[in-house]
Amino acid sequence: MNPIRAAVVQAGPCPFERERTLEKVAQLTREAARDGAQLVLFPEAFISAYPWGASFGATLGQRTPQGREDFRHYWDSAVEVPGPAVHRLAEIAGENQVYLVMGVIERDLGTLYCTVLFFAADGSYLGKHRKLMPTASERLVWGFGDGSTLPVFETPLGRIGAVICWENYMPLLRMAMYSKGIQIYCAPTADSRDTWLSSMQHVALEGRCFVLSACQFIQRQDFPDDFDSSFGNDPETVLSRGGSCIIDPLGQVLAGPHYEGPCILTANLDLDEVVRGKYDFDVSGHYARPDVFRLNVNESPAPSVVTNSNPADPHESNTRDHPR
Repeated sequence: MNPIRAAVVQAGPCPFERERTLEKVAQLTREAARDGAQLVLFPEAFISAYPWGASFGATLGQRTPQGREDFRHYWDSAVEVPGPAVHRLAEIAGENQVYLVMGVIERDLGTLYCTVLFFAADGSYLGKHRKLMPTASERLVWGFGDGSTLPVFETPLGRIGAVICWENYMPLLRMAMYSKGIQIYCAPTADSRDTWLSSMQHVALEGRCFVLSACQFIQRQDFPDDFDSSFGNDPETVLSRGGSCIIDPLGQVLAGPHYEGPCILTANLDLDEVVRGKYDFDVSGHYARPDVFRLNVNESPAPSVVTNSNPADPHESNTRDHPR
């Protein structure tokens, strides 16, 4: 199989400015495509922001009016799916003939989700993954995804999927992705610590897949002056230092980690290495021992309200979907 060329973008958005960030995405995608990239991964929450240091006015038992306004502003800059921003991202993928994997803040009614959107090289929208488990204070402003958005897409480049940030520390979620034969495992993140590299190497070795991880490089000066961050107001303060990387199926680092500033990391991926790696370890195949261990994954949508438009009993026309 001919190697494919993958690119991982390490940069920051124009925080809380969706349209300006979309144009930055177009510019960075063009740059990666000019270098031969066929697949381009952007970091977690690239559109419109990962709000480092923001409290949204919340303490236990109290929310402030300013915090509610901060949330409204964040919601206003988020992405609707489908919507104009999704259409623009599809255009960017098609114009550059790349598979585009993009971290966004998605809004649905009054709730925000940390989401990854997938686009094909012909400019079509493939689908999304909503982060299942926001971490710590992220739960103030992001909702929980459900099992209906755990896709692995069969593409001419290979089987592509995404697991976001600390979802990668959920062993059962990883196992679900491995069972779908994922070959290009995208891990957009906001974790720029030294320990993230070893985590990505572990995932690559465990899943015998290529792992692409993209993290933002962004400073305080990139945010609006009135942004209230616990990191302070020194313009030079680095809020996220990056650490993006590309790992092969035997855990070897092909590119990165890079901590010195914005960059685009690239590597050639030979998918035959996935098969070679599974010769002695296939975590969801010959190494799985399903007679001892078995994972049950619920991939059904879990809406809060289910409406039956032609009920047999008119009294059951509007029912809540109760968890089983």
